[in-house]
Amino acid sequence: MKIQPSDAPLLEWAGDSLAIGLFEDAVELTGELATLDQKFAGVLKELIAEEEFKGKANSTIFTRVGTGSGVRKVIVVGLGKPEALKLDTLRRTAAAVARVGKKQKSKILGLSFPLWNNDPDASAQAIAEGVELALYQDVRFKSEPEDKGTQLETVELLGFAGQEAAINRAHQIVSGVILARQLVAAPANAVTPITLAETAQAIANEHGLQLEILEREDCEKLGMGAFLGVAQASDLPPKFIHLTYKPEGTPKKKLAIIGKGLTFDSGGLNIKGAGSGIETMKIDMGGAAATLGAAKAIAQIKPDSEVHFISAATENMISGRAMHPGDILTASNGKTIEVNNTDAEGRLTLADALVYADKLGLDAIVDLATLTGANVIALGDDIAGLYTPDDAVASQLEKAAQTSGEKIWRMPMEEKYFEGLKSGIADMKNTGPRPGGAITAALFLKEFVKETPWAHLDIAGPVWTDKENGYNSAGATGYGVRTLVDWVLGIGE
Repeated sequence: MKIQPSDAPLLEWAGDSLAIGLFEDAVELTGELATLDQKFAGVLKELIAEEEFKGKANSTIFTRVGTGSGVRKVIVVGLGKPEALKLDTLRRTAAAVARVGKKQKSKILGLSFPLWNNDPDASAQAIAEGVELALYQDVRFKSEPEDKGTQLETVELLGFAGQEAAINRAHQIVSGVILARQLVAAPANAVTPITLAETAQAIANEHGLQLEILEREDCEKLGMGAFLGVAQASDLPPKFIHLTYKPEGTPKKKLAIIGKGLTFDSGGLNIKGAGSGIETMKIDMGGAAATLGAAKAIAQIKPDSEVHFISAATENMISGRAMHPGDILTASNGKTIEVNNTDAEGRLTLADALVYADKLGLDAIVDLATLTGANVIALGDDIAGLYTPDDAVASQLEKAAQTSGEKIWRMPMEEKYFEGLKSGIADMKNTGPRPGGAITAALFLKEFVKETPWAHLDIAGPVWTDKENGYNSAGATGYGVRTLVDWVLGIGE
């Protein structure tokens, strides 16, 4: 499928389906739309009246147009209130139209949407993202595709002549989102620590990035006892992935993105029981998936910042070598951890990854992880929790998320709650009391960042959706990639 700008006037455009966006309570056809309706023999006005269309956001209606008009079908889509128009409105509206166009067996689809904030570049990018994200289907594990009908071949953005660069950037970003979706959706016998390292190698080879893979022996030399404690029960070797993008010349800033890379989480000896969703624990590397997806996108966009993409990848399994509840691990910064729950393993792997990144001389670090069910209880399935003591980094991420349409909410870092992590025989335990569990998890991570401004994103909810949601089909969402890319690009600073 190709997305391209069109300089054809609305009244002259020809193709299979034409989609027109209308604002809520402003569906009366005037000016050019009234002329278009005359060309369509009054079909538009009649359709709006019959369907009692009000222009509510993402609502769609469609009908066939008479022969001789150059258009086979017309789709009308609601944009909501004009004052509430956001980039994500365009993204979601484009997704809704793309799905309708495909169902209506359109090969050529035209979109006529308004600009957000008089910004054709950002508007075109958002629309293109919505179309691509909505139409992506993961059929890798099916013996033959279910959809054998007419495929959408071309989407033309009317009124966006000259916006090829914006559309191309959308494609670059979406390629990273799709990679993240594929990694999260794949089963644990397809995505392992080894294949995550191979994915990083493929990105490095294709886009000229630097890659260092630390093997178990390398991690031992660096004293990564927390990470290796989680990894010790698995028959598969752990892989500590460090992928680096460097711009030409002196970088504007140096950043790190760290993703939790648990390719399967059994819970360890605190095994996940019935009703725990253990069969879904292939998604526990959603942070690593977003990290690699962001790497793929950023490598193509080529910003002027240096970015380090890091993941301590392993499985959390059960064997005679397994970490015991009650064991004491020593992280690479010398801090000792009493493991009171082997199912709180992600923070142990992140601990050593944070210590490693903190030594790189960076301007900021963001880690993201499917870390706690407590965050889902607090914020639901759609919103990631943002935890940081740094107001500047928080503001940057909030603005990036607003632009990308990915929802985050800043949560408190209540230092008093660290009391619940204190151990009588070690520096800390890896879990605290049940109340405030997402906060104590973030406070645990904070112990492993000494100098660098840092933020933690708990993405346990939005990394997966059970039903079609906006531009996400049911399944892996690729959450985090677009926010991370916008953060690196400094959008909103």
